[in-house]
Amino acid sequence: MTIVLRRMLALFACAMLLAACDKAPDFKNLDITGNKQFGSDFSLPDTNGKTRTLADYKGKAVVLFFGYTHCPDVCPTTLAELSQAMQKLGDKSKDVQVLMVTVDPTRDTPQLLGQYVQAFNPSYVGLRPANDAQLAQVAKDFRVYYAKSAGKSADDYTMDHTAASYVFDKDGKLRLFARDGQGVEPWVHDLKILTD
Repeated sequence: MTIVLRRMLALFACAMLLAACDKAPDFKNLDITGNKQFGSDFSLPDTNGKTRTLADYKGKAVVLFFGYTHCPDVCPTTLAELSQAMQKLGDKSKDVQVLMVTVDPTRDTPQLLGQYVQAFNPSYVGLRPANDAQLAQVAKDFRVYYAKSAGKSADDYTMDHTAASYVFDKDGKLRLFARDGQGVEPWVHDLKILTD
């Protein structure tokens, strides 16, 4: 084998290695890495009144979920799926933070919201916008739809809302748009990638 041929093969091998290193992860959820249409941070009070931002969770993959405690189906299903995913992740679950932003702060008092999210997993944190303007802003930032749907009385209503979550990597970069009702395995698969 000539020196030129050996050098060409070596260059080709290096190029292949670089291409493999550059390959995007094979996520099960929608990869929105670099998409500027969605919010990149938030500033919301938790159920203890402490203002939280993405920086509070640096070093963890963050799942940002919008919902409400009186939700009859989508919200509890998603939180339960995430709870099962956390169990399957084992030790890696300590590198994941689930945050639920309520779209119904009128009924979701800090105490109720805190109890609700922690019933699914003690590590979950509820975020409760302080007022309508703050809720409208975070919903606009993340392109989340929400609207009250009238019921039989003033307190008997449901909230229509976007049924999806946003997932940030350990460096605080928005990476995934995850539709609700997908089951446990896509969560486990993608969170493993983001916590490596």
